[in-house]
Amino acid sequence: MAALTPPGSIGLAGLTRLAGLSRLAPPLAAVMLFAGAALAKAPKLPESVPVPELNQSQPAQKAAPADAPVPEPRPADAPTPDQPATDKPDQHRPDQHEEARPEPPAVAPKPTEKPAEAEPPATAPKPPDKPAQTQEKEIPPDPRSASVPQEKMPEEELACRRRLKSMGVDFEERKAEHDATVGCSVPYPIALKTLGKSLDINPETELNCQMAEAAARFAADVIQPAAKAEFGANLKSVGQASAFVCRQRNGGGKLSEHAFGNALDIAGFTLSDGKRIDIGPAPPEKDAKFLNVLRKAACGPFKTVLGPGSDADHSLHFHLDLAPRRNGGTFCQ
Repeated sequence: MAALTPPGSIGLAGLTRLAGLSRLAPPLAAVMLFAGAALAKAPKLPESVPVPELNQSQPAQKAAPADAPVPEPRPADAPTPDQPATDKPDQHRPDQHEEARPEPPAVAPKPTEKPAEAEPPATAPKPPDKPAQTQEKEIPPDPRSASVPQEKMPEEELACRRRLKSMGVDFEERKAEHDATVGCSVPYPIALKTLGKSLDINPETELNCQMAEAAARFAADVIQPAAKAEFGANLKSVGQASAFVCRQRNGGGKLSEHAFGNALDIAGFTLSDGKRIDIGPAPPEKDAKFLNVLRKAACGPFKTVLGPGSDADHSLHFHLDLAPRRNGGTFCQ
């Protein structure tokens, strides 16, 4: 340890330090005086300082008076039928002030459900039957339906019979046919037994005299020459399918020409060598050629000619008649 310096004996170093301190005394005294003056002027602080309240984000609102009416909360915006509810928050518009919105209800109201469509029945109801279509124009009665035989046979009927006899046609007179309810009428019918010399018609055929004459002439002038040219044989007989029948046309409507003994249906032919030619939709080639010749030649002597290909009702025979047509026209199919 360093040796202690006895009091009263101050060395050279100590004197030097004291001299330095003496030089600092005046400035230090001046600082002390300045500080004392400053302290004298300072205000006296209170012994206790109140604690400041915490800073709040918004000023406290004054409590509403007890009797002030409380506004009802605004109902939640319910979605319109054409604007379904959505969970997405509304987007803020930049030029609108934000408003406090009431919270939506926990469960959004459901729109009114669309009534369930009725399921179609397992079996569709059958539409009501259409009423029978009335004809646009009522068909006037055929004037021939009123024909009845006179006491004396007209001259035209007598002349027709003379021509048949000159052709060698065998026939018999028959009683008049008349049905006022249906409208059928043949005042002077005859029953054909032959169409000429050595030319039979089977079975026996009841026609009016004009139709009988047309059939006999067609057999002699067309059928007989065609059979000789195509097959080298003579025509022996004609097979008929229908003559006088009191009925309407197929399908209703007007009376058939058969109802006036004015039509003849031919189903086939038999030649002198025994060959039979039947009328049908698909005959052999040679038969078809013969039948086509007859069918074309019939249009003219007869006013109506129908056959295979015309319709289903005439697929197995030729229909020939003398129906009165406007300006003497023909209908051939």
